[in-house]
Amino acid sequence: MCTYLTEKIAVEGSAKGAKGWFGASEATVYVDHPVHARYGHTVNIDVLNPGLGASARVALELTEETALALAAAIHAAIGAAPKGMASRNQ
Repeated sequence: MCTYLTEKIAVEGSAKGAKGWFGASEATVYVDHPVHARYGHTVNIDVLNPGLGASARVALELTEETALALAAAIHAAIGAAPKGMASRNQ
């Protein structure tokens, strides 16, 4: 079953794709059929810069357990660093 529910956010940062580094400006998160992972459905995360075409894209296909562990690890890493250390206002 596909939910067709998609969360899209603007992002500030960089990502490394097939042709090297690019400025990342958008992230999309959704639960759907994966292209490569060996599961019926995965949590899919696409980080991209739409203005640069398909080569400026990084895609993750994760189990929900892995996606939640990744979110927790991000929270833990930010929480352990000095407040504002990685902020856009650093």
